[in-house]
Amino acid sequence: MAELGEEEQLEQPQIIEENEGSSVPPDTEILIPNTSQRNSLYTRKCQRLQQFFSSKKLNTTTKSLHTKRKPKVVHRKKSAYLSALEDGPSTSQAFDSLMSNGAVDESSEISDSDQSNEKMSTMGDNINKKMQDNIRRKRDTSECQSLDYDANENDLHQEEIERMYFRRGFRSLELQRWIICMLIGISTGLTAVVINLCIIQISDYKKQVISSYIRKCTRDKCLYQPMLIWMAFNVVFVFFAAVLTCYVAPVAAGSGIPQIKLFLNGVKVPGVVRVSAYFTKVVGVIATVCAGLASGKEGPMVHAAAVLAAGISQGRSLTFGCVSRFFEYFRNDREKRDFVCAGAAAGVSAAFGAPVGGVLFSLEEAASFWNQKLTWRNFFCSVLSSYTLNFLMSVYNGHSGELAHPGLINFGQFKGSYEGFELVIFLVMGFLGGIFGAAFVSINYHITVHRMKYVTTSFLHITEAVIVAAVCGAIGYLAMYLSNDCKPLGIDPDATLQFHCRDGEYNTMAVLFFTTPEEGVRSVFHDPLGSLLPMTIVGFVVPYFILACWTYGLKVPTGLFVPALLIGACWGRLIGIALNSLFPDALWSQDLSKYALIGAAAQIGGTVRMTISLAVILIEATGTITYSLPLMGVLLVAKWVGDMFNAGIYDTHIHLMNIPLLETDPKPQSKIIQIRDVMSFPPVCLKRRTTLSDICSILSSESQIHNAFPIIDDDGKFRGMISLYEIVLLIQRKIFVENKATQDTLKLKDFLDTYPRYEPLLSNLNIQDEDMEMHLDLSSCINPTPYTVYEKATLSKVYLLFRSLGLRHLAVLDDEHMVVGVVTRSNLWKYGKVHHGFDN
Repeated sequence: MAELGEEEQLEQPQIIEENEGSSVPPDTEILIPNTSQRNSLYTRKCQRLQQFFSSKKLNTTTKSLHTKRKPKVVHRKKSAYLSALEDGPSTSQAFDSLMSNGAVDESSEISDSDQSNEKMSTMGDNINKKMQDNIRRKRDTSECQSLDYDANENDLHQEEIERMYFRRGFRSLELQRWIICMLIGISTGLTAVVINLCIIQISDYKKQVISSYIRKCTRDKCLYQPMLIWMAFNVVFVFFAAVLTCYVAPVAAGSGIPQIKLFLNGVKVPGVVRVSAYFTKVVGVIATVCAGLASGKEGPMVHAAAVLAAGISQGRSLTFGCVSRFFEYFRNDREKRDFVCAGAAAGVSAAFGAPVGGVLFSLEEAASFWNQKLTWRNFFCSVLSSYTLNFLMSVYNGHSGELAHPGLINFGQFKGSYEGFELVIFLVMGFLGGIFGAAFVSINYHITVHRMKYVTTSFLHITEAVIVAAVCGAIGYLAMYLSNDCKPLGIDPDATLQFHCRDGEYNTMAVLFFTTPEEGVRSVFHDPLGSLLPMTIVGFVVPYFILACWTYGLKVPTGLFVPALLIGACWGRLIGIALNSLFPDALWSQDLSKYALIGAAAQIGGTVRMTISLAVILIEATGTITYSLPLMGVLLVAKWVGDMFNAGIYDTHIHLMNIPLLETDPKPQSKIIQIRDVMSFPPVCLKRRTTLSDICSILSSESQIHNAFPIIDDDGKFRGMISLYEIVLLIQRKIFVENKATQDTLKLKDFLDTYPRYEPLLSNLNIQDEDMEMHLDLSSCINPTPYTVYEKATLSKVYLLFRSLGLRHLAVLDDEHMVVGVVTRSNLWKYGKVHHGFDN
């Protein structure tokens, strides 16, 4: 490599990785050149940049500029060239900006020889603090990070695999996986039992207190007191849940299904599988359901079960400082992902008593990967979850042999049937479900956007939640007070509130407002014809629909499944009542339960856009296969109609989070785009043996630090990848070439003990001035077989690789096997979002 002058030296910029990268104005016109134009343009860019470097008496080392020199420079500072790339709408404009301005951030080359005293003094005493602060910023727990589901095949992992092979350890690992799934299923069932029993006991106490005041004040004409007491109950419970969520685990707000979907897709939302999230989710959902919000406990069960799965599979709790030797091998992103997927399936199974539906839910809605072994383990976990809940709830109700409580919600038995011509009516109801579901998503979207804009502090979040709780109590009480629909006691076994009805009668509006949503769904499904007047149903479902739109997205744990089912069951029953009034003597019009069931399916399908898994969940929850055909047809129609207007509620909230979720399939435009138009370049590359000063310079630079670095040899050929996590551990352990004879051997356990947090490493990171001239040996941690693509690969192919394999980084090579760039999840997501509307 040519000598560099002391006055004019350039150190090349780095790749742009997660949460970084060039941005393109939305109004920029995007032109897709053909192959010959692209190659010509690409070559001209490289030639112009080489000419610029030559005018500065510089040499480049990046193969993307078609140089043949051996790359030796591993420390590069951010230059005006990178700034132009980040600020400009295209690469060609970035080059033009660079050429016209001539501004370059120049710095001295760090060679493989001895460092100057001036450089040593610059690194000096502050190197530890700079590196620690910079790595903490890169791994900021308040920012989302990509997960790496690719199998690492470095020397340490291969040694462990060989050791396990000769000791027949693979059978032991498989047995441990089944044991973990068993523990996840049982613990999920126990969690569901605790949630269910707490809600039952607290709700019964609340009903007793308010009922006694209503009876008393009906005689004494002080009916404002029960309303205030009802509102006070709601406010206290919601205030407690909101404070817990805002100050302990904000990630526990909502159902948690979007966050788990992101985790299984390859994005780690901060704190999503922490113990604090589990505690907040369980306690918070008990409080919100007891407060009478338009919420259910089924959705949060998925998140709670996923947290249990993540914790049990690691065999330790870093939050409480409990560390064991159990399940050490599973302390990596890949294994944790599989168990979190099993936890999601167990959560759905416990919520609805649907083991098969739980497995299909994790396949259809959550996971971006699958295999046969995972299917069996997830099913085993789901069955244990449902059976544990079923057995314990049956014991609680005094009939342990019946096992009549498979899930948190019990739809009851559907014994009727339907005529063939009714399929047309059901499909029309599916169309209506798609319309109503899209309306629900749209209203909730605008409310959430307004909330994100104006409700920005914890105090405002708590205040909003308290206001919603008070409004729910006031509307429910006023609706009961104004309702004149009274029916004899016994028609609905759960209804006993008299209010101002005559003796021996109950207020039918109380069936809907003065019970839990699960009890309301069961009443709408199975109460006989005439027990609920149409005006009573309309007076309930209209305000409840609005309250449900307002509630989902509050800073409290809330579920969406049951409110959507209740809304759909109500308008489905209204359709059944209308048909009965038109055909009063027809036998097929006497059963209103089937219309309530189809309406519930259409509403939830139009809201969440699930098909196969939701159909199986409803079939298992109803206990009959009679309605399997209409359910599947209705769910498909509801999804198709809803997708014409907007995305599902979960995908909408993920979009609002602005997190790079990779959808199932790439857009058609990606098939005519080459990956070299998307990748970040030129990359920061390291060698197998690199001086510590070079590494420290990179890690101390905010613009150069990344979560992985390509490894090249002396000829510039690509030889593998190494992660930032591994580099930090090597520095902390001081794995220097000069100390190889005296230092301890690095083992895989050293990495497993610190996964997944950096703080233990950073707190012990102590670099002395004399260490700066040492050479760090990266060989044992280099993954020599990462996935790579050539620069002419299409964006579509790379997208599918990231989606199906769960990659975090992908090196892009040229025809001579030299690194020309690196692709990350953010590159794919940002490019698609800005250029071609991937997130429409």
